[in-house]
Amino acid sequence: MRLKRAPAMVWQLVGLFALSGVLSLYSIMLARYTHTPACLWLTNGAMIGVLIQRPLRETWPLLIAGFLGYFAAREFVGDLPFMPSLALALCNLLETLMVTLAIRRHFPVITQETRFTDLARVALISAAGACLLSAFTVAAITHVWPNLAFWISFNTIFRAHLLGMIIAATTSIVVVTRGRRLVNSSSTPLSLVLHLLLLTAISVVAFAVSRYPLLFMIYPPLLLLIFRHRFAGLVIGIAIVALITSTVTALDIGPFNLVHDATPALKVVMAQVFIGVTCLIALPVSLALVEQDRLQLRVRDSEIRYRMLADNSGDLVMRIRPNGDRRYVSPSVKELLGWDVEEFMAPRPDLIHPDDRQRIADVVATLRRLGGATTATYRLQHRAGHYLWIEAFARLVESPEGDGSTEIIYTGRDVTQRVQIQQALTESQAQLRTITDNVPAVIARIDMSERYTYINRFVEQVSGEAPTEMIGKTVKEIRGAVLYDQLKEYLDRAYAGESVWFEYEATYRNRLLHFQTHYVPDKDSKGHVRGVYALTTEITHIKNVERELLRLAHQDALTGLANRRYFNEQSASLLRQTCQRRAPTLLAVLDVDNFKAINDTYGHAAGDLVLAEVGRCLQGFMHEGAVVARIGGDEFVVLCDHVGTEVAAETFVRTLWEKLHVAVRTGGHCIDVHISMGAVFFKGSATQDALMKLADEALYLAKEAGRNTYRFVTGGLFMGEKNGNM
Repeated sequence: MRLKRAPAMVWQLVGLFALSGVLSLYSIMLARYTHTPACLWLTNGAMIGVLIQRPLRETWPLLIAGFLGYFAAREFVGDLPFMPSLALALCNLLETLMVTLAIRRHFPVITQETRFTDLARVALISAAGACLLSAFTVAAITHVWPNLAFWISFNTIFRAHLLGMIIAATTSIVVVTRGRRLVNSSSTPLSLVLHLLLLTAISVVAFAVSRYPLLFMIYPPLLLLIFRHRFAGLVIGIAIVALITSTVTALDIGPFNLVHDATPALKVVMAQVFIGVTCLIALPVSLALVEQDRLQLRVRDSEIRYRMLADNSGDLVMRIRPNGDRRYVSPSVKELLGWDVEEFMAPRPDLIHPDDRQRIADVVATLRRLGGATTATYRLQHRAGHYLWIEAFARLVESPEGDGSTEIIYTGRDVTQRVQIQQALTESQAQLRTITDNVPAVIARIDMSERYTYINRFVEQVSGEAPTEMIGKTVKEIRGAVLYDQLKEYLDRAYAGESVWFEYEATYRNRLLHFQTHYVPDKDSKGHVRGVYALTTEITHIKNVERELLRLAHQDALTGLANRRYFNEQSASLLRQTCQRRAPTLLAVLDVDNFKAINDTYGHAAGDLVLAEVGRCLQGFMHEGAVVARIGGDEFVVLCDHVGTEVAAETFVRTLWEKLHVAVRTGGHCIDVHISMGAVFFKGSATQDALMKLADEALYLAKEAGRNTYRFVTGGLFMGEKNGNM
């Protein structure tokens, strides 16, 4: 790759060497021939245009080539010794490098879009600084400090270098950056040549006439050249004026001789002032024109891009005047609404759906009154007759016509499908809300901060609170601290991703209610929990039914006492407890004497009354913790553990037996109820079957003794008998 690029680089080095040498030789020889200071030093400025467009690694060879070109020219003239000549070459190199680096720092790449006003400002400031430093160094080299000649030399060198930098650098930068675009698109090379010849001729005439100051005649053709050819006219015109001025001044001819007793140095100063004023007049005008061209080009490009986008956009784009006339309608109106552009240019409010016309008219009126931008969705009629939903964005802007009026920039797109989806979604949400509001359960959603974000209307029937009053509040605020403590555990489990079922009780409207709740985690598409759905059902009636069923399963319907099943369940538990406590147990079994005869004589209704009365007596006599049950027919059983001694147990049995002697009236008859009872008092471990067997044996003994009595045994031994008449 480097071998392929080497020839091009070699030619660039040779070209820069020749350019630097020729320009340096011209300035040195002209000053030497006329015995005057150099009016313009063009070498350093000419090199800058070449250097700023090269990568930094390629800059150093070019700088060395320019340095060698100047040094060769100085050595060819031979007016200075070797070391001063070398030092002056280094000063020129430093001056060129400083301006180049300053420009590249602010403008790494110079393109057609670069603001040349900013570029000129940076270049002028850096050139002034570089020329100051260079002139100071050169004057110090060629004169002894602080001799007066030093300041004269400094002044002369500075002016020559600064003017040369401005003219040559501007010319080289423009030529290098614009290249073939140097000639303005509105002009031709032939017109450029003719205008240059006109400027040259007038300049020659103005300087050739020594009797009259006609230098002002140069400005009209120069400005004409700039207006018609922009940068090309500037750089070539200034160069022509500068060369003619410096040449005739060096040759001691021209209108500068009108100044009385003018020295050659003064004439050089006047020439430099004239060139500087010419630059000050021409350069700002040229920069302004170029900036104007650049902005116009950007506006034109912007308009082209905008029209291209508008013409090819699927959206409808319009420019609407205050009276409603449309200045522009994009071709998409054909595809969107079926209308041709010409048909849609006139105002067509009749195409707006009748239900939307007044609303849209109000929106437009507000936009024209307040300005800014607005968005509206409405229906617009297709040429085929059906309506489309259009989402329109409109902004009020100043008219580009520059007449102080305003226009509406309108952009509309077909959102029919989206509106239909939204309507379907709204309808679906309404149906879902109707369903949830009428489901006999409280349905709610709780976010991660434990706040309600949704709750259906059924909650009013349960708690009396309106859903709108609950939205945004926390579970603790709605349910209270006590109930919240019960629910917190289940909430945390649901937030952890677990589906939770549980039951709890709560009081609402002075009623204790039972609830069953299901917490379901609400997860996003990635499986992250973002809330909890709560489905709460009141199950109070179910609990009441369960209790009733439990009661019926464990209670004798006639007497209200426990039945055999409940007795078996409770007796097993009580016997385990007494065994653990090493407490004695009393079991008594009793039945109604001659119960069959009562049924046969007085009827079953009378028998039921007798059984109910016996049950009532047993209920009123029992202590807490005792189990009293009807285990079948007229047979009852009593199991308790509150008697601690045999004496107390026997006293309890006797008292119970006596209390059960009641009289039952039915149908005008009085039935005297007699009871036979067998009781066992047992210490230690015993099963229910063992105790029942002992109690049944004691009951059998009471019946053998003639009924209407009781028998009391302990440890399976007969202790004595008691007659009901005692």
